[in-house]
Formats: sequence, structure tokens, C-alpha cells
Amino acid sequence: MEAIYRVDGASVVTGPNAAGPWDPSMQHGSAPAGLVVWAAQAIPTPVPMWIARVTVDLMRPVPLKPLAIESRVLREGRKIQLCAITLKAEGTAVVAASVLKIRARALPLPSDVADLPVELPGPEASRPEPAEFSSSPFVRGVSLRAARGQFGVPGPGAIWYRVDRPLVEGYGISQAMRAVIAADFCNGTSAALDFRQWTFLNADLTVNMAREPVGDWILLDAESWIGPHGAGLAMARLADTRGYFGRVVQSLVIEQR
Repeated sequence: MEAIYRVDGASVVTGPNAAGPWDPSMQHGSAPAGLVVWAAQAIPTPVPMWIARVTVDLMRPVPLKPLAIESRVLREGRKIQLCAITLKAEGTAVVAASVLKIRARALPLPSDVADLPVELPGPEASRPEPAEFSSSPFVRGVSLRAARGQFGVPGPGAIWYRVDRPLVEGYGISQAMRAVIAADFCNGTSAALDFRQWTFLNADLTVNMAREPVGDWILLDAESWIGPHGAGLAMARLADTRGYFGRVVQSLVIEQR
């Protein structure tokens, strides 16, 4: 499958398969979120580190246009590295993100410290959710398996996600990228309102991880809360086939169609 982006230095060519469901001229939020992680992982670290937290602020809708990446280190140390990643379209910042890396170090933990197991069907035992439900080219590059509930149907849900389309030409999809790309589907996994009558776009995305996920499939075990004044929260526990490893929170902008 053709990659979403082609990167040459700080310049990014965006392909048509980045388009999301809300506006065909705008990117799905998962695409720039994954690009942010890719850019952060390209920054060298003084010791081996892994990504523990990603926060993405969507400053404006991200258009299907060329982007520029600006990367800088806000704090450098032997235990953490804090990076700032900005994506610009035609000179205007559309995404501002921070990425926290923590030193990778094996620890002799107590025997009772272990991953919380997932007591839901795994991806192979879950119901396939055909991507035809969405007009988004980006969504059609992702496989969905519903362990509980149904995508886009009001109520809590638990859905497995697998990214099938390459994100950056010439590069594989890292485990942190898989987690963050899946995480941006949180508001659809646990829709609290009828999609035909309401929109509930996320204005940001924060993903925290206690460890790096394993395997191709990422589970979002999600729910949403809606407030009375146009805001809401979509939240999920993140898991892989080994157990739960992280959490995601999105701030939602609620509007009636």
C-alpha cells in the first residue's frame, strides 16, 4: 500500500490517503499524530530511551497539503528527553506536540508487578468491523475488530486496531506509532452521541504508556463523557495481546449538525 507521507529532510509531501471522515480536504488526526512520533523518534538520545508520553494539540485542521516539520529538544538528560514537534502548512502551525522519552532500563521488579490482563476477546476472536463504514481513505488503511460494542455507535466500546498502510515512505511503523495512531480513534470507539446528528471532533490527544506495546494490534477499551456546554472527554485504556499498557484522553468539541 502507498505510504501516507514522503519525507525529505524537514519537508513532507502528503498523499491523498491521509484524508479523514469529517472533511475530505483535511487529514485524519491519526496521520499527523503518527508523523509527530516518527519525528520525535528520529531525534538522537544520549542513552537508549522509549516514548512514555505524547501530547498533540491540533491548532487548526490539518490540510491535505505539504507540511514542514520543526523539531527541537526542550530538555536533554540521561533519564528523560522532552521534545517539541511542530507541523506547519504554508507557514502556519497546524500541530504542536510534545513527546517525553524515558531511559530504557530493565529493572528487577517484585514478582507481583505484572501487566493487567485483558478480559475481552483478542483480535482473532473479535468481530471484524469492515472499513466500508467510513468514507475516509485513512480509515480504510486500518483494520478494526470489535471486542465489545461497535464503532460509531453510542456507548462504551472496546475495539482492536491494526495499522495496515505505511505512514512514512521507506520506514516501518514503530510500536509507539501504532499506539498513537490507534489512540486517535478513541472518540469513535466510544461515541456518546449519534454521528448523524452530532459532531465530536477532538481538539487534542494525550497518550501515556507504562511500556512499549507489542504486536500489530492495539486495543482501545473506551468511554466518553459529554458536558452540557459543548465540551466532552473521550478516554480509553490501551492494551495489546499481553495486557494493558497505557491510557489515552481526548478533549472533544461538541456541535449539532
